[in-house]
Amino acid sequence: MAIIGKYFIFLGALFTRREKMRVYWRRFIEECVGIGTSSVLIVAIVSTFIGAVSCIQTAYNLVSPIIPSSTVALVVRDMVILELAPTITCIVLAGKVGSNIAGELGTMRITEQVDALEVMGINSASYLVLPKVLAAVVTFPMLVIMAAFLGILGGYLAGTLTGVISPRDYVYGVRDGFVPFNVFFMCVKPIVFGFLIATISAYQGYFTRGGALEVGQSSTQAVTNSCIAILVADYVLAQLFL
Repeated sequence: MAIIGKYFIFLGALFTRREKMRVYWRRFIEECVGIGTSSVLIVAIVSTFIGAVSCIQTAYNLVSPIIPSSTVALVVRDMVILELAPTITCIVLAGKVGSNIAGELGTMRITEQVDALEVMGINSASYLVLPKVLAAVVTFPMLVIMAAFLGILGGYLAGTLTGVISPRDYVYGVRDGFVPFNVFFMCVKPIVFGFLIATISAYQGYFTRGGALEVGQSSTQAVTNSCIAILVADYVLAQLFL
């Protein structure tokens, strides 16, 4: 309970005694590049192969002759949009982005750069962490939308190239019974997940004490806690929206 209370006090510090917004703008753009642009390749690779594997395994299990082959594409579409694209992508980003945030802030803490900002009268928590949180909230939904598109495309390529489903049936299955609300739900998830990853990782790094060994431990703890928070939030959001 003490850790949870300290975490919420840390969140409150992000929005008190803030600098002017123009001070944050450049840092926000830099963080968007560091968090979003640098993660495009890993997200593209993971999402494409997840879609491809989902298509092949779904086709392997749907062997009944009374089930149309277009059902494979329908299952892949709903799996990718509702769960695989937002959740798996954000878990991957928790490992990449979360460890980076915790390591960066932890190094700044043990080298007394954070203390130097405080001496100059700057709210170090807000100045260092708030741009990262805003960048994560903005870029994560973009990455998830890209992941969903590439996941469905990966299923199309895997299904048509291996011959388990024809291109016509796959396109028909993707369009059949489509629920637009699912896309909205898919976009809500990464906003929540991005906030959790950025704040939890920043919390772990900001309060690091010790030396290089403790920075590594903070990075590991940040990834672990972020993944747990993602899974819990995933369940809560599913209960609230579905």
